Amino acid sequence: MSERYAYIILSNEKWWNRRCDQNKAGKTLQAFVRRGTVGPKNTELIIFYITYPSKEIRGYGEFLERITGTTKELWNAYGHETVFKSYEEYMEFMGGKTKATFIRFKNLHELSSPILASEISKIAGIGRMPRMGKYISKETALQLI
Repeated sequence: MSERYAYIILSNEKWWNRRCDQNKAGKTLQAFVRRGTVGPKNTELIIFYITYPSKEIRGYGEFLERITGTTKELWNAYGHETVFKSYEEYMEFMGGKTKATFIRFKNLHELSSPILASEISKIAGIGRMPRMGKYISKETALQLI
C-alpha cells in the first residue's frame, strides 16, 4: 500500500473553487465525479492537482471509496456530495456518458502555499501529469503536502 498511499487527481479551477466553498460551508464529505469507470480503487489520500492555467497542487482529502455505476443511480445516491448545483449541470458535465465514477472523500485540506508543477516534477519525478491521475508513495505524498 505504501506505493499507492496517495492518488493525484486532476481538477479544473472552477470545480476546485466550488469544492473549497463547500468545505468552508462545513461540508466535510464530498464526491469527485469522473466520466466513465476510472479512478483510484484503494488509497489513503486524494491530492488535487489543478490544471491549466495554474498547474499546481492546491489541497488533499482523505479517501473513502470509489463507486462506479450509471450516471442516474450515482446522482440519486450521492449527487448531494458533488460540486454540481443541479442534475442538469451534472449531466452536461457527463457529456452523454452513461457510466460514472464517484470518488468519495472527507476532510478537504487547502494548502497554504500551492505546490507548483516544477516542484512536483522535482519531488515526484512527474514531468507531465497523466490525465487519469497517478498513484504516489507515502514518502512522496508527505513531501508534496
